Amino acid sequence: MSKFTKEDIFRLAKEQNVRFIRLMFTDLIGIIKNVEVPVSQLEKVLENKMMFDGSSIEGFVRIEESDMYLYPDLNTWVVFPWGSEEGKVARLICDIYNPDGTPFAGDPRGILKRTLKEAEAMGFTTLNVGPEPEFFLFKTDENGEPTLTLNDTGAYFDLAPVDLGENCRRDIVLTLDQMGFEVEASHHEVAPGQHEIDFKYADAVTTADNIQTFKLVVKTIARKHGLHASFMPKPLYGVNGSGMHNHMSLFKGNENTFYDPKDPIGLSETARYFMSGILKHARSLAAITNPTVNSYKRLVPGYEAPVYVAWSAQNRSPLVRVPASRGLSTRIEVRHPDPAANPYLALTVLLKAGLDGIKNKIELPAPVDRNIYVMTEEERNEEGIANLPSSLLEALEEFLSSELMTSAIGEHAVERFVAAKQIEWDMFRTQVHQWERDQYLKLY
Repeated sequence: MSKFTKEDIFRLAKEQNVRFIRLMFTDLIGIIKNVEVPVSQLEKVLENKMMFDGSSIEGFVRIEESDMYLYPDLNTWVVFPWGSEEGKVARLICDIYNPDGTPFAGDPRGILKRTLKEAEAMGFTTLNVGPEPEFFLFKTDENGEPTLTLNDTGAYFDLAPVDLGENCRRDIVLTLDQMGFEVEASHHEVAPGQHEIDFKYADAVTTADNIQTFKLVVKTIARKHGLHASFMPKPLYGVNGSGMHNHMSLFKGNENTFYDPKDPIGLSETARYFMSGILKHARSLAAITNPTVNSYKRLVPGYEAPVYVAWSAQNRSPLVRVPASRGLSTRIEVRHPDPAANPYLALTVLLKAGLDGIKNKIELPAPVDRNIYVMTEEERNEEGIANLPSSLLEALEEFLSSELMTSAIGEHAVERFVAAKQIEWDMFRTQVHQWERDQYLKLY
């Protein structure tokens, strides 16, 4: 990754005719926020003197504690390709600091960095992550508002003219390429109107930054095509939902610690312990990896989403899969996170769970190489296969019962995240939905 100095940023801003700079960060719920400043304020920005009101951001601080500072990560400098020639817009992703110069406890990016330091203390220099975010493209109405009308009726790997999202998807890929992404593949997904674009793995913080940038690019380019891109996990009943599988591997320098050429399937003890930690804590970390009421409409049998806590190197129904590549490419694929997750927090809890497996040498259960979806409940119980939580409420209860998971996020963030999610659950629980009226209005 490029290593920019302050002098580089000043030079690039001038050379590329940048007029405005977006100072971007992410709130606890996973929503991208930004403070936009004119380029005349660049020196102040690069001296970490840019202040903002933290009390206005979901999950940050109370009004009497509102002053916070944005510390830009210079290596995240990017000029958006859609700016005009008269003046372009650049962005810097920022860490959040308190007025006394200490990292803010509720900054998701800082929370991830804290857990990565724990991994470093164990000798692991890098957590590499390759995400697979999926999304739907819907048509917009005459006012530019999203409808539930899909832009195509294509299926997995379909081409135009069936895949009418192809031009939009191609423009997204070209834009990502201009912004420095290495896109590895793009294709139509299983459901009508559903798409996937995969970009190259990177270290955990860079990957989380890339996921947030990716969402912004996808939504921006879709709008130029008269479409609305949604990362909602399950926008439509009766079709597959959208996931965000994460391919993960731990490195020590240039060594992939997940690979062991002497093992029958090429997996090291470290990889097995890491997987066992994720499986052990899968239910308690689901509130972070699957953080909305709607997330649990995706996690149901029959639509390819992983519902059951198991692993396999041979089939795609378990929660964790081991792809066939070996050597430096040896990795595990964690399949239950969805694109509504805050990527910084999701990678935090997955790493924390994996490190717990390594620290405590948690024994990995036997792989489940059968199709779990066709197994009976009795068969699953015999195999010791647990279910993921079936609702956001259940997931929050599991999360709060886990000292490991709550300590990973930290007291400040836990208190505010859970409060926001309990409000979300109560609003859903007390709402009268159309399904209820269709079922009961005439019957009773």
